[in-house]
Formats: sequence, C-alpha cells, structure tokens
Amino acid sequence: MTVILLRHGRSTANTALTLAGRTSGVGLDDTGRTQARDLGRRLAGLPVEAVVRSPLMRCRETVEPLASALGVEPVIDEGLVEVDYGTWTGRTLSELASETLWSVVQQHPSSAVFPGGEALADMATRAVNSIRVHDRRLADEAGRDVLWVACSHGDVIKAVIADAYGMHLDHFQRIVVEPASVSVVRYTPHRPFVLRVNDTGGDLTSLRGEPAGHVGHATAGHASSDAVPGGNVP
Repeated sequence: MTVILLRHGRSTANTALTLAGRTSGVGLDDTGRTQARDLGRRLAGLPVEAVVRSPLMRCRETVEPLASALGVEPVIDEGLVEVDYGTWTGRTLSELASETLWSVVQQHPSSAVFPGGEALADMATRAVNSIRVHDRRLADEAGRDVLWVACSHGDVIKAVIADAYGMHLDHFQRIVVEPASVSVVRYTPHRPFVLRVNDTGGDLTSLRGEPAGHVGHATAGHASSDAVPGGNVP
C-alpha cells in the first residue's frame, strides 16, 4: 500500500507568519488556491483510490480539486488534524521564538507539551496510527495494493515520515515539508519505504506502478523557514 502525504497549500496564516493551529476559518490564500489546482492536475493522472484529510478548512480546500477530478468523496479523519498548540494558537512566530519552550520544540520535541494543548509525542502517535489504520483498511477492502492520499499538516506529516524512516521524534526537525508538497511512503508487511519527501514539482508518473521496496526519487524542493515549531509554517 502506498500513501501520498500531501501538505495543504499555502494558507492565510502562512502568509501572516502566525501559528494557526486548529483555528477555524483559516483557508488558503491566492497562492494556496493555485497550488491546490496544480496538485489536482498533477495527481489526477495517478490511480488514486481514496482521499483522506484533516478536518480543517485549509486541507478541505486543498483536496477539493483533486477529489473532483477523481470523482471520490474525501474521508475526514480527526487523527490527521493539526497539532493542538494550546495558548500558542494564533500568536506570531516572531513572538513565540522568544519563549523558552521554543528551543525545546526545536531540540527535544519528544518532550514538548504546548501549554493548554498537545504533546508532540502524542501527536506523532495518533498521526502514525491513523495512517496505518487507513492503510490496513484499504488493503483489506481492496485485496490488493492501493494508492491513496492523506492531506494533513507540516508537523503531522513529518512525524509520519520520521516513523517510516525509523527515526526518533527528536530528529524530525531535520525533515522539511513545505506547503503543497508531496511525500510518499509505501507500507509493506515488513517495513515502510520512504519513496519521496517534500516533492514540490517532480514527475509522479512512476507511482503508477513502483514495486515494493523501490527507492524512488526524493526531491528536496526549496528550503523553508525553520522559525516555527515544526520547522515549517503550519
């Protein structure tokens, strides 16, 4: 089973350099809407059989063009929702950078618990569980390999990739996941294989039939800001 981990397009909070978290009504900006349309065209030629998304507006808007092109109804999964940043939600990144917890998030994220919010370790557990549950369900229902899409948020996707790499959460800040980027993980009975990370424009046609264990081509994309809890603007 192969999952395309899709980060939502650029949001109004990304543009404003604020930590949106789970704030309602945070949608895509003009660039993000263009990215969503481009993603719809880019992925529509692949044999995607299911689309699962975070319940937040920016993820809904990101997958709408793709779901329309594929003729599928996205499944909403609370397990893919953004980190609950608690009292950090809505604050500017420049302000948060002066907090003592900021360095903990960057250097020792497995111990970070946002005030009034969620622990990053708890986020990682529920995100990985969500991906693996959907993967097993789709495999059982289809009785064969299925290519599917999960649309979520930067820290959530980075946690899933870190797990697939066998990487401790304390190292997940080394992973870059930009808005509208594609990362790909193939799950097999013995281990996951990370096929792509932060691909922002590469050719995806090989995903039509990559064999299990095929390394694929990782595209680094362009470096993004590290001045946020997860190394990318959420």
